[in-house]
Amino acid sequence: MDPRIERAKAIIRTESAAVLQVAGRIGDDFLATAEAILGLSGRVVTAGMGKAGIIAQKLSATLASTGTPSIFLHPAEAIHGDLGRVACGDLLLALSKSGETEEVLRLLAPVKAAGVTVVAMTQSRESTLGRHADLVLELGPITEAGDLALAPTASTTAMLALGDALSLIVQEGRDFGPEDFARYHPGGDLGRKLMKVGELMRTGERNPQVLAGAGLLEAIGVMTRTPGRPGATSVVDADGRLVGFFTDGDLRRLLEHGRAAEISNLRIDDVMTRGPRSVEPDMFALEALGRMHQLSVDQLPVVDGSGRLSGLLDVQDLIDLRIG
Repeated sequence: MDPRIERAKAIIRTESAAVLQVAGRIGDDFLATAEAILGLSGRVVTAGMGKAGIIAQKLSATLASTGTPSIFLHPAEAIHGDLGRVACGDLLLALSKSGETEEVLRLLAPVKAAGVTVVAMTQSRESTLGRHADLVLELGPITEAGDLALAPTASTTAMLALGDALSLIVQEGRDFGPEDFARYHPGGDLGRKLMKVGELMRTGERNPQVLAGAGLLEAIGVMTRTPGRPGATSVVDADGRLVGFFTDGDLRRLLEHGRAAEISNLRIDDVMTRGPRSVEPDMFALEALGRMHQLSVDQLPVVDGSGRLSGLLDVQDLIDLRIG
């Protein structure tokens, strides 16, 4: 076996051990940090230099995507004006393995003077950063992976895991669910699957409708003129309540049954589907797609809780957005 394989396994075992060590150190300061974040009126500001700074950026992004407003502050830029991004009501989460990173330490006096809570993620609470922080997420002594044990590896892996744990515990405290997650990830697969019908339905001039009692030719004209030509129209009463639905398929069946000569004399009420199936704006789009497949239809009218027409859901819109 190539000896590099064993060395690679050893590196992973070293990093795994660092993560397990950090798990064993989670305690009161971790819970106090989570509670402090949940009670913030401002944002979590993460900061770190070098590789720790990259982890701080990832932590900030994870917090933001799980319901906690957060920004990353580069310590070197902070002391040249970017400290203006930090204000009373914020919380500074500073990452430094040694707890002696000069650029990070220079942040402490001005942010504490502004009334900002400081949380340190560092190897020891006895470090300079640890001693001056209000709360400490202590990593414990960590030996970096590899023969030289110099490059930040095990320590940044431990920081990453601890940051994820903090973010997700805070998320639980916010009762943050899949729908909230989807709102912050509208371009992702989950975001698409959790979109609501109300976000996708066609409204306004793209939502064809005619009043009950209208002529069939008028209804056909509306279907033809509607942008996108969905090939259907809803039929509503004087109060806007859905009473019927008419599609290109219905028109085709009329022609197939030899009723072409009657079209100019027919009313939409004579040929529409009465009491049509419909969906509600707050239904998940994926669920609505399933209903369309079940009914073998390409369009469904959308109605509110009072039965009033809200829009039209067209299967092509769902396909275009890769729903399902």
